[in-house]
This record gives sequence, C-alpha cells and structure tokens, in this order.
Amino acid sequence: MKKYKYLKISKTKKLRYLDNNGKKNLYIVFLHGFMSDVEGKKPHSLRNYAIKKKVGFLAMEYSGHGKSSGKFTKGNLSIWSRDVKVSIKRIVKKNNFILVGSSMGSWISLNIFKYFKYQIKGFIGIGSAPEFTSRIMWKKFSKKQKNEINKRGVCNIINGQYEYPITRQLIQDGKKNKVLSRKIKTPINVTMLHGEKDEVVPVSFSRKMLSTFIGAKKKLVKIKNGDHSLSNKKSLKCIIKELDKIVSNII
Repeated sequence: MKKYKYLKISKTKKLRYLDNNGKKNLYIVFLHGFMSDVEGKKPHSLRNYAIKKKVGFLAMEYSGHGKSSGKFTKGNLSIWSRDVKVSIKRIVKKNNFILVGSSMGSWISLNIFKYFKYQIKGFIGIGSAPEFTSRIMWKKFSKKQKNEINKRGVCNIINGQYEYPITRQLIQDGKKNKVLSRKIKTPINVTMLHGEKDEVVPVSFSRKMLSTFIGAKKKLVKIKNGDHSLSNKKSLKCIIKELDKIVSNII
C-alpha cells in the first residue's frame, strides 16, 4: 500500500502527495490532469520505475483535487501552477528533475519552466492539453452552457460518465495562461506521447507543445489505439520506455 503524505503550504491549504525514498540528485515529477489525482496507474507506475532506478519521485494533487484541501470550483490554472511551484521548491528543492505532465499537467508544466528551467533535465507530455479551456472546452460548449457560465458563474458539464463544474473564473484564468505563443530555449529531451484514438484532445496539441521548444531534442510518439488517458498496460510500457531513454542519458 502506498503511503500518501501531506504538505502544508499555508494555514488553510494542504496538498496530498506521493513520493519515494530514492536518491535526491534527480527526481521524476508527475503532474496529473484536470479533476484527476495521484491514485491512478500512471503515477504509481512512474513511482515504481523511480524506485527501480533509485531516483526521487514526486506527484502532488493540486488544491481541490483528490484529497488535497480546497474546493475544485475555487481553483484555476494559476492557482494549480503555484501549488506545483511551492511543492517542487519544498520537496525537490535545488535538485534536478524530469517533468512528466499528463493532459492539463502538460499545460502546467510549461508554466513551471519559468521557475525551474535550469533544474528541468527532461520533459514528457502525455495527451498534452495546453490552453484546453479556450481551445477545446469553450468551443464545444452550447450557447445555453456559455450563457449559464457567464450569468451564474458555473455550469455542470456532462462528458460521458463524468460531470464537471466549470466556472467562469476558470475560463477567464485560462486566457491569462497562454503558453503556446511562448518560446522555451533548452537543450533537453522533450517527448510527447499521444494516443491515436484520443477522444478528448487532438494529437495536434502535442505538436503545438513541441513547437514551443527551441534547441531541444524533440520527439512525438503516437500510440496505436491509444486513448486520452494512456493508462493501459501497453501505453504505460511505452511511457516508461521513453522516460527511461531520458533518465539513461542523465544518470
């Protein structure tokens, strides 16, 4: 059984996280997706890999996600990015790390480059969804849904078997976090993995992610029959394989 911990980052905020007892000279930092947590197969598979390679590991739940404190409807990309920034500063500290961002986690990752550019030694995006609140969500919403968000400030959106409370402030904050127009100059390995049958985010978003990097060793891996989560055995094996290529060049 995995032992979860809590990081107190203010008087009213605690973030739940998962780590290991690996060496502290290199970490793997996993950033989960929208309304997700650190109990899924991806963070656990990455943690097991980190234990095997004897490197550090960190996966935290943003405020309002999983069992971290706070209300989901009070959160937005700016707040969740700050959660990640503080967690890395407190746990990873000055050590180098490889970022692994899943879906919205890839969007947050691009914000994290602003603060830890020289500590980040590799980046993997999984079903990357940068700027999805405006480029995917808002475009798909009906006129009725948009009106409800604008007037009431929130609308419960049903997507398959899931129901999401989408707030006006979430959409507005997303517009303030435009990352695809930025350029990140770095020599690191940047690999995007995307399911060919991703029903949520088109593979073009992973290509857009790669285009933001200058001087990096860039690679796009399309996983045959892969969905958005890329959490089945085949997809996880592919993620670990690409991660191992980056880790092997560092340690």
